[in-house]
Amino acid sequence: VAGYEAGIRIGEFMGRSHYRIFHTTATVGTLAAAVAVGKLLDFNQEQFINLLGSAGTQAAGLWEFLRDAADSKQLHTAKAAADGLLAAYLTADGLTGARNILEGDQGMAAGMSTDADPGKLADRLGSRWALLETSFKFHASCRHTHPAADALLDLMQREGLGHEQIAHVETRVHQGAIDVLGRVTLPQTVHQAKFSMGTVLGLIAVHGKAGLTEFHELALSDGDVAAFRDKVSMTLDAEVDGAYPQRWLGRVIVTTADGRTLHGAIDEPKGDPGNTLNRSELADKFQRLTQFSGARTPAQTTGLIEKVWDLRNAASLAHWL
Repeated sequence: VAGYEAGIRIGEFMGRSHYRIFHTTATVGTLAAAVAVGKLLDFNQEQFINLLGSAGTQAAGLWEFLRDAADSKQLHTAKAAADGLLAAYLTADGLTGARNILEGDQGMAAGMSTDADPGKLADRLGSRWALLETSFKFHASCRHTHPAADALLDLMQREGLGHEQIAHVETRVHQGAIDVLGRVTLPQTVHQAKFSMGTVLGLIAVHGKAGLTEFHELALSDGDVAAFRDKVSMTLDAEVDGAYPQRWLGRVIVTTADGRTLHGAIDEPKGDPGNTLNRSELADKFQRLTQFSGARTPAQTTGLIEKVWDLRNAASLAHWL
């Protein structure tokens, strides 16, 4: 919880300009992982200062990989965890780090942001839990695609439209979506397809969902999905951009093959705090993930789920570690 909370707050502090170039999972994730390990090692205040310094000086990760369908996102996640762990172990052994790694004249904000806001770090600390404001992913794609995907699905169900009846979909999005998704035009890999607004909406329109199975079996091979991908565009919308990141509004304008113009709108995508996944939906998602990866059998996964729901009654967490 401490690591997650620190990660969110540092990410908010670094601002939107940071996210345009840097992949926050990699940069801020390094500090979040470090804080989590520091809590496990029961660090004191002085150790945490040094810990953040050592973690922050290693923080790196750029969005450029999206242009090439490279595997860097997976590297970013693993490297953030590894470097956070390394920073904590080195701190435990007495290694010191920069004391003002976040706001210092040559710190992270100075080098990686133009709109950093130190007030975000301690905003209502102790009363506001940023952790509770986060979302669960319902679709197996970049989160920036979800509002438009939900808006399109809602519109198609409401109007009784099939994908073949749609001539064009204009998604009205925030700038962050354009910064991230705009780099992918013709996806070459399944991973890159998850950052393609057209592919995600194609899966939604043609198959009604964009899960792991749909991406791996249909995203790159289904002709109907590819055809629909070319019908999708993104347009910066002032209302949507102004609401972000507190709210992720979904807005689409659909032009039908017979010339009609239809509007779709959702204010809280599936998985957001106000429209969150319930326990059965979370359990179902976890079952699908472990089944897809082969990491656990269904019975083993069910056992894990039951243990997680009962964590509050556990006398010790030693067996988890």
